[in-house]
Amino acid sequence: MTPADLSLTVLHAVRRAVDDGALRVEVPPRVKVERARPGGSGEYASNVALTLARSAGRSARDVAAIIEERLRDAPGIRGVEITGPGFLNFTLRSDAGSDLVRTILAAGSSYGHGTALAGTTVRFAEVTESRGVVVAETLVRLLRSQGCDAGVGGRDGERVYVFPGGYEEERLGREAARWALLRAAPHDRPLDGAPLLAQHERNSLFRVRYAYSRVQRLLVNGEQLGVGPSCETPVDAPELLGVLGDHPVVLLAAARHRAPDRVARHLEAIADALLAFQHTVLPLGDEKPSAAHRSRLALAEAAGTVLAGGLSVLGISAPDRI
Repeated sequence: MTPADLSLTVLHAVRRAVDDGALRVEVPPRVKVERARPGGSGEYASNVALTLARSAGRSARDVAAIIEERLRDAPGIRGVEITGPGFLNFTLRSDAGSDLVRTILAAGSSYGHGTALAGTTVRFAEVTESRGVVVAETLVRLLRSQGCDAGVGGRDGERVYVFPGGYEEERLGREAARWALLRAAPHDRPLDGAPLLAQHERNSLFRVRYAYSRVQRLLVNGEQLGVGPSCETPVDAPELLGVLGDHPVVLLAAARHRAPDRVARHLEAIADALLAFQHTVLPLGDEKPSAAHRSRLALAEAAGTVLAGGLSVLGISAPDRI
């Protein structure tokens, strides 16, 4: 179960409570679910009961209890706890990670795409300045990934800009120049180009692309060892599973806030979690291939899929070898 799936599950519980008369409120268009903070309860949390309490004329804890009752036995959820003034805290089933990996591998590069912005239309003004061009065409892709009818100027949205000559492209190369422009928040100056040319872990673009290339190497090495990716047993990799599960939420937030830098930062988080995890994937020494290795390789492949899809949204390639 992804955070997006959990959000929909909670929203459906609210709708059922309204339909059966337990709550008299207007059903919200969406429910916000986020990772539980350190020291908190469960893996994910939602403040939906607090947001509905006033209009329902009841305490937030009462509203939370009504929603919690309709979440019992929901697929993918192991437990729901009400904490504080009325927060709902969720613990997912131990095999939820396997479900997430299967979801990612089935969706491929479209994982995280959705229809939350369907029915909306966005047209950006024509621009010629390099950064504006790159940001505009990236936002068009982001918005379309969420179902929005997006384009530039009066066009129908099918054509997007090609990166023009300009900001250090000749010196940095097209993709490093794009990263320099998109990784910085819109109100900040572009990244300094020189560090983006170094093949070093301090180079955020190199780290993201290197992480993807490591996945491809793991898949090749796994084939040589007779280990193929397969979701068979739960994998203990909460950090990596957490950031992969957050990907749909990040894409939607980046589209809504017109902030492609959020995608770039999220890809860095995935790369860091993957690079910390990669050493556990394949058999070492005299270890014999097992279901655990096949499951870890499937998780690594899913991470590589998300990295490639995220880079594609930014207009940057994911090379198999660096």
